[in-house]
Amino acid sequence: MTDKQDMGSENRPSVLITGFGPFGEHSINASWIAVQNVKKRNLLADLDVHIQEIPVDYQEVSQVVPALWKQKNPQLVVHVGVSGLANKITLEQQGHNAGYHRKDVKGQTPPKECCREEGEECLSAGIDMSRISEEINKAENELQAEVSHDAGRYLCDFSFYVSLSIDKSRCAFIHVPPLNQPYTEDQLGEGLALAIRAMLRQLSEQRDSNKAL
Repeated sequence: MTDKQDMGSENRPSVLITGFGPFGEHSINASWIAVQNVKKRNLLADLDVHIQEIPVDYQEVSQVVPALWKQKNPQLVVHVGVSGLANKITLEQQGHNAGYHRKDVKGQTPPKECCREEGEECLSAGIDMSRISEEINKAENELQAEVSHDAGRYLCDFSFYVSLSIDKSRCAFIHVPPLNQPYTEDQLGEGLALAIRAMLRQLSEQRDSNKAL
């Protein structure tokens, strides 16, 4: 972590968590419900948590996500999205630059259907998501997690690639299932909190390892 990264209030680690607004059949987006649940129930009370709802809009994501990084400069950024295909807490390992032909809520696609012209085809997160998945799965609760390498070539994948382009060492994307399919709002919030704590531990280990070099 650089000196400029925000350690938050009273030197607590600062975490930015985003969820998405409504789109398509998801008139209530489980991702934003889950993110709000984390904040509402103080599941990360020892951290300086910032939450933000982001519209399912390519142009908005292109502008808002970099602005949030600059404004908050958090130790960790976690984007959360909903997937009708998911039945577990799904941890995305990589984001993709191109293939964005699905229209957003404004009926638009990004220029040339890509995130960044001449950007790398794929960017991988520095956080080892398989380790995060293992930690969630061994916790004493009903939650199950898995790792994915395809975030879907829609706003979820797009937002993840934007953040990976800024700093792939300290960002993540988590897909959650729709509400009650099978997890309740509280279970989703608990799953996010578990994942975020595991990510922060891994980042701390990496910093300690770098200091030892």
